[in-house]
Amino acid sequence: MTEHPAPDAVRRANEGPRAAARNRAALVGAAREIYAQHGLAAPLSAIARRAGVGQGVLYRHFPDRAAIAAAVLEENVRQVEQAAAAEGATAATVLGVLTWHLTESAAFIGLLHADSAISPRGTAPHALALSERVERALRGHAPYGGRLHTTGDLMLAVAMVSGAVTGPTREERERRARVAWHLLGVEADPVRPHQE
Repeated sequence: MTEHPAPDAVRRANEGPRAAARNRAALVGAAREIYAQHGLAAPLSAIARRAGVGQGVLYRHFPDRAAIAAAVLEENVRQVEQAAAAEGATAATVLGVLTWHLTESAAFIGLLHADSAISPRGTAPHALALSERVERALRGHAPYGGRLHTTGDLMLAVAMVSGAVTGPTREERERRARVAWHLLGVEADPVRPHQE
């Protein structure tokens, strides 16, 4: 006797190219979550599962681990840039968005350490370019209470805070980031993703 799956267990019909943008967005979101929980060494199969797609779909969009990490980083940087460009943006609100990404993404922390003032050698040009974009977005709202005005101070402070962002939970990572900013005499609030 042949068993048929229950109606709600039937797989979606293949929507082909129409689903490509949705699948890519789901994969980037899933990668951010998986990387936040398990770090950059997390299995790609876990990302595909979390996104609700097969591994073939993942590899069509992202041929390797570096490509999906780069997509997550690009999205993080874009959100920091959008926060900096938003009407009424302040240094504190832009740093709040940056801090949210620091607490959510281990990959983003590594990117911010790519700044040439900190680690000029052996840095991938793409990571360095993303780090420079973050610095430009933040610089638009300097002087951060007059504390970070010298060339290199801002990204050095970001690297110092990112180094403090450790802990088993997102809440603990955020708490540590807030303490680190406070010790530097800088306000970063509210800590949240950019809201368009």
